[in-house]
Amino acid sequence: MSTMTPTDRENPTYPTFIVGIEPPAGRTEKALWFIFRGRDVLLKIKKNPGAIPKLLDPGELGLPSVREQYLGMLEGKHCFSVELPEDTPAPEGMEFVDLKQAHSEISEGCFELVNKAVQIMEWDRTNQFCSRCGTKTYRKPGERGKECPECGELFYPRISPAVIVLIRKGHEVLLARSPGFPKDLYSLIAGFVEPGESAEAAVAREVWEEVGIRVKNITYFGTQAWPFPNSLMIGFTAEYDSGDIRPDGFEIEDAKWFSADYLPVLPGKISISRKLIDHYLKEEGMEV
Repeated sequence: MSTMTPTDRENPTYPTFIVGIEPPAGRTEKALWFIFRGRDVLLKIKKNPGAIPKLLDPGELGLPSVREQYLGMLEGKHCFSVELPEDTPAPEGMEFVDLKQAHSEISEGCFELVNKAVQIMEWDRTNQFCSRCGTKTYRKPGERGKECPECGELFYPRISPAVIVLIRKGHEVLLARSPGFPKDLYSLIAGFVEPGESAEAAVAREVWEEVGIRVKNITYFGTQAWPFPNSLMIGFTAEYDSGDIRPDGFEIEDAKWFSADYLPVLPGKISISRKLIDHYLKEEGMEV
């Protein structure tokens, strides 16, 4: 679920999560419940702020679930996602937090599970009926899938591949700003892979379309699951080849070359964009 460097693989620090499909029968112990109102997740704000609720069932909090999904086990604890009605108020001592705020407030390991939970919840919600013939679908036993009993069409969680790239020009790095970013924040060029396109071709195309330059030596870095909306971010590094920076004015409103000792506001630490930037800073001899 996370971007891992060789050092991460040698010194694993992430909690053990085992994917599960079929919910346990006769469960009597508390489980972790990833509870969503729309795409906002329920977190504690008093005892253990930012924590995911541990409950036997959401009914303990008076929460009326629309649908529940079993996720698997985290270090011996069962995990569920659950969808609530849109008008459900937060229980006392808790609040519904949008995913971007949760991304900045909780640990990387926890956010990875929130990411998984919201995508499975939305897959369940949006595939209640067959898009081919309109018949109600049913869960396919033993798989994270749904099947239409009428026409046999299968529906699995959709993952949309996207690329993100750190571009170097000597000792400088290209950072860009999208109109929807928080004030003063700059990040990396990113975009979705088009049908029939390789990830490397998508890197070259997105960079050209968004900032008007050519790149070379496109090299794989790592991946990160990302719930905006259901992406698998594929990270790359690349080198500047030619051209002048020319922001497209739509996806990118500003882009500049920055040196390691003069950087703008950067993305949060657990994002793959920041991992790429931190990798560059380490190469430049900077502490991160």
